[in-house]
Amino acid sequence: MQHPAVPELAHTAARPVHWLATAAALAAVVAGSAVLQPDAATAAQTGPETRPRAAAGVAAPAPDPASVDFPLDCGTVRPVVKTKASGDLDGDGRAETVAVVHCRAGSGTPPDGVYVLTRPGTGKPRVVATLVDPEDRLNATGLAVREGAVTATLLGYSSLDAPRCCPDRKEAAKWQWKDGAFARATQAGARSV
Repeated sequence: MQHPAVPELAHTAARPVHWLATAAALAAVVAGSAVLQPDAATAAQTGPETRPRAAAGVAAPAPDPASVDFPLDCGTVRPVVKTKASGDLDGDGRAETVAVVHCRAGSGTPPDGVYVLTRPGTGKPRVVATLVDPEDRLNATGLAVREGAVTATLLGYSSLDAPRCCPDRKEAAKWQWKDGAFARATQAGARSV
């Protein structure tokens, strides 16, 4: 309760001019903080300890297949990335991406292409190797990248008489980077399913 001898305090009755003054003061503080930013960081490592970014434990992201032009002729539609896996395949400390890609089909099982993608120092990701060509009329399942190797199960057809819905051949495939190219490991022969 207020003592009767003390007049009513002015700050208990806020008027629009008070709100405008408060808003102007707040805007000045925000504007001042935007102008008075600290200088940009300029620290850099020098000397023999300097390592490439990937070797220093900060890996660049693996290439994104969505931004790659695949060597497939799909007419007016874009190729579909069925599955992908990433890992360092050539030991350079940067991740590559392996993508299983095919043309969109209304029905049936379109053949897959299996492609290795890399990201150059500058520019967008690109295809650097074809592990399975769609002209081989195979489908790839179980794609994985482990310990520098690409593995997949390839499904195919024993003859043109085999229905395209139901592959009757199955084979395990493995590729590794050797002497500047991807080499397919020797596998036991394909088996019927």
